[in-house]
Amino acid sequence: MSLVTVKDAATVWKYLNGVINVYKPAGLTVQQVRHTIIGNLCRDLNELRVRPPLQRVAIASGAESRFVVRTVEDLSDNVLVVGPRYQTEDLRVRTCANHGRLTSGVLVLGINKGLSTVFRIQQNRPLRVYRITGFLGKATESHFGDSRVIAKATVDHIGSDKISRLLASMQASHQKKMFELCGVDMQSQAAYDLAVKGTIRPADNSQPMIYGIRLAEFRRPFFTIEIHAINETEPYLGQLVHEIGLGLKSVAHCVAIRCIRHGHFELDKSLLRHDWNLQCVLAGMASSRQLLQEHPEMLHQTSTELI
Repeated sequence: MSLVTVKDAATVWKYLNGVINVYKPAGLTVQQVRHTIIGNLCRDLNELRVRPPLQRVAIASGAESRFVVRTVEDLSDNVLVVGPRYQTEDLRVRTCANHGRLTSGVLVLGINKGLSTVFRIQQNRPLRVYRITGFLGKATESHFGDSRVIAKATVDHIGSDKISRLLASMQASHQKKMFELCGVDMQSQAAYDLAVKGTIRPADNSQPMIYGIRLAEFRRPFFTIEIHAINETEPYLGQLVHEIGLGLKSVAHCVAIRCIRHGHFELDKSLLRHDWNLQCVLAGMASSRQLLQEHPEMLHQTSTELI
């Protein structure tokens, strides 16, 4: 079956419903990304063939006291008067995760009828994976590199083995917290029954939970950790890096956060900034639709276990 090039904006608009996976650059807020994509889509739609201005009936006097009835262009519907056919208010876009300004990486967006799909993904609370880079030896007010330095400490005594042991201890404490939130004793049969079912997700969006944390790279004074988490926020991740620094008998602050996976949406399939146009967005919707068909648990969870 051969592909057909569609140049009619109304036809393209009918298919502009779905979910896309875009790469959010660091330094931009989620709202700035959203406004940029909406503006690009409206620009590309208006460059296609749009409907002509409406016609109105005009009655004019003619010869011998007769009236002439004819149709003329309705100037009140002309694009020079009312503006482009597709405007930013026509597009509805919702994000699946509220990443902070300093966070980069995977960002899932729903467009038009895709808003309900994104809402269901958000309610199912899929696991997100981050690569976080910290800087040892300096502590800042906000725990990030764009604020004032408030403390300094030595880092010569810190090695990769020491960081790995600390991260393993933090992961164990978070796993213990999961059972405490479920209201069961760690030494009981109920705790064992929960453990054999798989990883349990929290019941609401208010409690951050870390399911896995490991050291990915260490180049003193920089270290990079990989975190598998749910309900996390940018301030929480910055506070986590600060606590790692204190646990190492030093101080640290966060210099970079990158989301490399959101559920089954991966970093290598994200639309880069130069791909935020109509053609790439439609292709991204088709790819996301196929991904959700392959992994229906992202939309319809039947249990509390992570899949």
